[in-house]
Order: sequence, then C-alpha cells, then structure tokens
Amino acid sequence: MVASVSEITPLRTEAIMTDAGSGTDELTPGSGKTTTTVAMDFGRLHIADDLILYLFGAPGQRRFWFMWDDLARGAVGAVVLLDTRRLEDAFPAVDYFESSGLPFVVAVNEFEGSPFYEEADIRDALSLHAGVPLLHCDARSRASSARTLAALVQHTLAVTAV
Repeated sequence: MVASVSEITPLRTEAIMTDAGSGTDELTPGSGKTTTTVAMDFGRLHIADDLILYLFGAPGQRRFWFMWDDLARGAVGAVVLLDTRRLEDAFPAVDYFESSGLPFVVAVNEFEGSPFYEEADIRDALSLHAGVPLLHCDARSRASSARTLAALVQHTLAVTAV
C-alpha cells in the first residue's frame, strides 16, 4: 500500500526469501511470494500545502510488534490491511489499535484468488466494533490506496472532533 500511493520513491525493506526463513515466514501456496519485509516501508503523501501524511507500513508478524509503539507515536490513525487468506493475522493489530485508542480502519485487500467474506462475517471474526470502518481496497492500486487513506482521515476527523 505504501509503495502504491507514496509520492516519493518509498523506502522498502524487502529481502529475497530463502530456505532459512521457511520456519519464520508462512507462505500461502500459490501466492508467488518471493520476498518478505524485514523491517518497514516508508513513504510520503502531500494532501495539501500544509498537510503531509507520512506513511509507515509495518509488518504484522510477531517479530515486528516491538516497533508498533514507536510507529504509532504521533500518528493520527492507522490502516489494518486485511488478507482474507489469513484473517487471524489481523487480530493483534486490531487489538493493539483498539487498546491504544488510535483511530483505525480495516481495509480488506482484494486481489485475484483471495477468499470473499461478507462484511458481517469479517466484523464477527475480528470482533470489530460497528464504529470501525471496514473498507475494500487493492493495495497495489494507487487510486484504491488513496481512497482508503482518505477514508481513514475522514474517520479520524469524525472520532476526534470536539
């Protein structure tokens, strides 16, 4: 998502997967995945002359959880990018943002071959509060990612308005 929407060349921390990582990274059969994130992605997006979004893409795997507090400090909101092939991978992120009070949206990353679930089923599986927006996006698409970020900004403004 960061790479698709960033106006600058994103800092990407991808490494080629090797057999050494087979016990650490789960590969979904047929995914064609050959790289894995080894830290985070960073990008930037100007919304207006006086408003810049700094974008941080943090992996959801347990070994990266130590970074979440630092990345969330000063953030105005977050997107939980949901892979419907592995719904359970989103539990820690949803729990983290709910407990931190940071406004967030859940974006269902839709792509060829990803399972489809009804919104009610996703909300139930994630125990997602009705006030948390559930969106659909293709994280590879600039327009789709931009719509997701716009929805996050709107949600953040709505829940933080006095």
